[in-house]
Amino acid sequence: MTRAVTTATEVTAPEVLRAEGVRVVRDGRTLLHDVSLTVRAGEHWALLGANGAGKSTLLGLLGAVVHPTRGTVEVLGHRLGRVDLRELRAHVGHVDPRHPLTSPLRVRDVVLTGATNSVEPVPRWRPTPGQAERADALLATLGLGALRDARWPTLSQGQRGRTLIARALMPEPRLLLLDEPATGLDLPGRERLLEALEELRVSHPGLATVLVTHHLEELPAGTTHAVLLRAGRVLASGPVASVLTADRVGACFGLPLALERHEGRWSVRVRRSP
Repeated sequence: MTRAVTTATEVTAPEVLRAEGVRVVRDGRTLLHDVSLTVRAGEHWALLGANGAGKSTLLGLLGAVVHPTRGTVEVLGHRLGRVDLRELRAHVGHVDPRHPLTSPLRVRDVVLTGATNSVEPVPRWRPTPGQAERADALLATLGLGALRDARWPTLSQGQRGRTLIARALMPEPRLLLLDEPATGLDLPGRERLLEALEELRVSHPGLATVLVTHHLEELPAGTTHAVLLRAGRVLASGPVASVLTADRVGACFGLPLALERHEGRWSVRVRRSP
């Protein structure tokens, strides 16, 4: 594992997540091998790796969904195994594009279900004026103000993704986990999503995020740190400038790669032999 470079932000910002020597074994198979990671307030991490690398397993640990087989995980200062996970999850925003919602709710009502941590509206529950105001503000930040009364089934995949981000932010979490949020999006949808994430970074400076993806092109320009996973092991972890290099990303995916970065965004291609 590479040594992460220490910055002023890392020294002063409070920890949001800490994993130490984490190992996860399921059905006799080791999914994560001695993974360590620290995320601080205001940092925006990318979690990269091929299929089967352990990204979803690690995100589940960080989101207090599962326990490690060995090692320790602290989320928002609470160690897993010593805290009620249901209570802890209420303070962590988790965005999964495979959200199970099927009812034809209006967009604003979907966002408001984030205040009750429920899939469907709670019977006889009414939002406070502050909650209603926050829902409208989040919709505006994520470029959905004009769609607040649109029905969920009529939304595009990208619009649904941004709606779910607004929903996850309703309880004002300190941590936002994004599980492949650009899945199924066309190019315009992906770019609108990334623009919304940049708006979010500016409007919520203390929020920490961890975004899982296979593709560097799906990383927001404001990404500050990255983890490269291969076969359940950390190949590199730290600030993006030291982690997202052609050699390291190439080792992660098992390909000779050429990387470029322009205005904060990455592009990648396979490097052909001369």
